[in-house]
Amino acid sequence: MNHPGQIRIEEYDYVLPDDRIASHPLAERDASRLLLFTATGCSDRQFRQLAEEIPAGSLLVFNDTRVIRARLLLAADAGQAVEIFCLEPVIPADYQLNLSNCEEVVWCCLVGGNRKWKSGVLELQVHTDSGSARVAITRRERLADGSFEVAFRWDNPALTFADVLEAAGQIPLPPYLNRPAEEEDEYRYQTIYAKEQGSVAAPTAGLHFTEAVMKSLHDKGIDTAYVTLHVGAGTFRPVKSELMAEHSMHRESVVVSRQLIERLLQQMERNLPIVVVGTTSLRTLESLYWFGLQCAAGGPHNPLSFQLDQWEPYRQQPTDLPEGQQSLRQLLAFLGDSPRLEGDTQLLIAPGYHFRIADALITNFHQPRSTLLLLIAAFIGSAWREVYAYALSSGFRFLSYGDSSLLWRRREGE
Repeated sequence: MNHPGQIRIEEYDYVLPDDRIASHPLAERDASRLLLFTATGCSDRQFRQLAEEIPAGSLLVFNDTRVIRARLLLAADAGQAVEIFCLEPVIPADYQLNLSNCEEVVWCCLVGGNRKWKSGVLELQVHTDSGSARVAITRRERLADGSFEVAFRWDNPALTFADVLEAAGQIPLPPYLNRPAEEEDEYRYQTIYAKEQGSVAAPTAGLHFTEAVMKSLHDKGIDTAYVTLHVGAGTFRPVKSELMAEHSMHRESVVVSRQLIERLLQQMERNLPIVVVGTTSLRTLESLYWFGLQCAAGGPHNPLSFQLDQWEPYRQQPTDLPEGQQSLRQLLAFLGDSPRLEGDTQLLIAPGYHFRIADALITNFHQPRSTLLLLIAAFIGSAWREVYAYALSSGFRFLSYGDSSLLWRRREGE
């Protein structure tokens, strides 16, 4: 297999008609359709039948990140509109510390209408159940990717920055929906198990789950566990370069408990399936493998903060690397008594990637010429074309509010 850097993105294209993009969610989350892909091919199910397609004893891993109201609309000079889209925290860089701060924070932001922002400070009045505040917003330096560092300071220490965003911000819908957020998006563009605030895009594979579906999984003896990966706007970044070697993969923050790593290892030792809900959960679990290899090589300088760049998995031949269980044991030994690890992953999963943790993937249908489609192609091989052709010919709905799929990974030799 050639290095993924030599992949031409034009080879991962398909025609997606506009009328196949779901602009709104269905009335019921679990009424969506489910495309089942196994070694025998594709078939059609309802999402509420999910438990019937997963063996008892399996472990489902969800991403419990919560979408924040990251989009702020303000009036600049002469009343002209400026849009500030908060991408990721800078000071403090930790999501939890930043969102719980009660005085001042700095974020990396996209600024729409930047030329209209001529004065130094924009002001915003917010009103919450805990009180009101005047927020002063200062644009700082422009970054290499065109975004800005933006400082937010407010005059009521009873309010956290999370309170400020909740009161003044809007849910940041994906750009391809081409519409403003509506009332239903406030709860439908959020999973029912969302907990840890930080994402600026939903882990959309989880939007189909309901309490009834979760109960059906539990009743069958299917266990559940959670990771946290805060989804950044980079997930929508198109691949503009001809070769993937010229594409810079976006970086995202992950938090994983020691208990989850122990649970994964137990599952693998028993040879029981690990089913990941969404590409973000998949990216997190596969990153754990490479974090484990870093531990075997001496570990990061900060024992709780790992860094993974996009090409690390491709610098060695898969046959020269240990299996997943060994790497997870190294990771646990390195963590010692620490209850969790934190890190950043820039992992690019593309054809040529050798999976170590995941057996099956629950996911929506992705845009052509995207890194998410490359991930699907890595997971099920050239059959991705079969899956997407089936979905298109069978009337499945695509992208964030679209239908779902359950993809079982083909093992080597199948």
